[in-house]
Amino acid sequence: MSDRVLIVGGGSVGLAAAVFLTRHGVTPLVLEQQPGVSVHPRATGLGPRTMEFLRQAGLDRAVDNVAVDMSAGGAVKMSMHTLASANLSAAAPGAIVGNAWGQADPGPARVRGVCPQHRLDSVLLPAAREGGARVRFSARVRECAIESGGVTVTLDTGETLAADYLIAADGVRSTVREHLGIGVSGPGALGEPTVSILFRADLTAYTGGRHFVNCTITNPDAPGLLVTVDGEKEWIFHTRSGDISSVTEHFTDERCRELIRAAVGDSALPVEIVSVLPWRPRGTLADRFGLERVFLVGDAAHTVPPIGAFGLNTGMADAHNLAWKLAAVLRGDAGPALLDTYETERRPVAEMTLAQAMIRLADPTLHWDAHAAERRAAAGALHAPVVHLGYRYDSAAVIDPQPDLPSTEDVFADLDGTPGSRLPHHRLPGGASTLDLIGTHCTVIAGNHRWIAAASDVADRLGIRIDAHVIPLSDNDIRPWADTVGIEPDGALLVRPDQIIAARIPTAPPAPAHLLHRMLTRILAR
Repeated sequence: MSDRVLIVGGGSVGLAAAVFLTRHGVTPLVLEQQPGVSVHPRATGLGPRTMEFLRQAGLDRAVDNVAVDMSAGGAVKMSMHTLASANLSAAAPGAIVGNAWGQADPGPARVRGVCPQHRLDSVLLPAAREGGARVRFSARVRECAIESGGVTVTLDTGETLAADYLIAADGVRSTVREHLGIGVSGPGALGEPTVSILFRADLTAYTGGRHFVNCTITNPDAPGLLVTVDGEKEWIFHTRSGDISSVTEHFTDERCRELIRAAVGDSALPVEIVSVLPWRPRGTLADRFGLERVFLVGDAAHTVPPIGAFGLNTGMADAHNLAWKLAAVLRGDAGPALLDTYETERRPVAEMTLAQAMIRLADPTLHWDAHAAERRAAAGALHAPVVHLGYRYDSAAVIDPQPDLPSTEDVFADLDGTPGSRLPHHRLPGGASTLDLIGTHCTVIAGNHRWIAAASDVADRLGIRIDAHVIPLSDNDIRPWADTVGIEPDGALLVRPDQIIAARIPTAPPAPAHLLHRMLTRILAR
């Protein structure tokens, strides 16, 4: 029996891909080589676009509930000799570096603090299973092959599995990518080898109940980065490992405890070592994001240095982009050529994101300093909200795209209704966002009911579902939003299931059904 979609890799991006697919009625099989979800988080920051994906999947509140609550305030990034040397309850303003998003909110969803990956996975795994996805742990893929009309993978047990399509979410050392012979480019390994120590210790005596995302420790006896996991008793300490042959031999539990105590500034601190992992920042970009029926997502497609929280969030966007396209093709709503737009759209975004991370790696203050606009412009750095939300797609699945960004600093200027950009957010009467109007099919947002009839007519002719919503574009409350997106009261937007504007129709043509039919035929590669 052949599955429709196999996902190799059951980390956060693989599980997210499974969740997004199940929303569209596709129930994948996920294969993860580890015996369970990782307890050692590699990322903690969820960007606003990722939270919009989770909101669309009905999971934003569940994820927010497992995040560390920083809504009462705290530091984003600090730098201290030791944690004990800081009085966090009365930290000097200069010791706290913020990355302000401004007073206005560009989206409807924001996490209240950091959300380490194992907490995110605690929501994604049950959600994927509840949607019908099957998740198999301790399933190591030995090889894969593209066959006529499908894909096969062979596990190290000798078991062979077949599917119509395969999503490779199996990380930086992707077995799938290597078997397909897809190369990578980019700077590769960056900086010194590092060790990540996950530990438990009660640090409330030194935090004073105040949260921070991370704290650079400058103590020469234990230089490194202290990262919040739960903000109370669970933490990660990153420190240089040097060129060693074995992390296990050199970073024993006792050695790790010594480093952590020196970093905190408490030689008697009780410390429980949970996990120790070697790692090294990398910057890579796969030469291709897909080959026939196989698609790379997350670290299998790109690795990004950790500054800016770009890596995981870029992978989540990969999964969200690919899911609706696979589902549309499997339903017969779209032609296979729609899947070509996955690489066309996502690879340039990943390339841009990697470049932005590299600029920040050379000067992190370009990211953390909200007042560094002039220096960012000089360095070619986009403001963080623009990286997370402002990117635009240029592909056959967009009508009249304009990929160049009008602003490197103001994300609102980039979210202006241009085809290829994310639908601008606006609160509608009752509290819903315009983004909440977008479900699992292409959607028409219009100012009058002529478009409802046109959408119904085209849906019947194409044999697909098209959602349509009429909102009063001439009302005083809605008119500024309509002006922003560039449509008149009788105009319309055609929006894809990933909340990306596929086409903008400023004013109604004489035959809206004819125009809509022509646009959807192109977008869906019919």
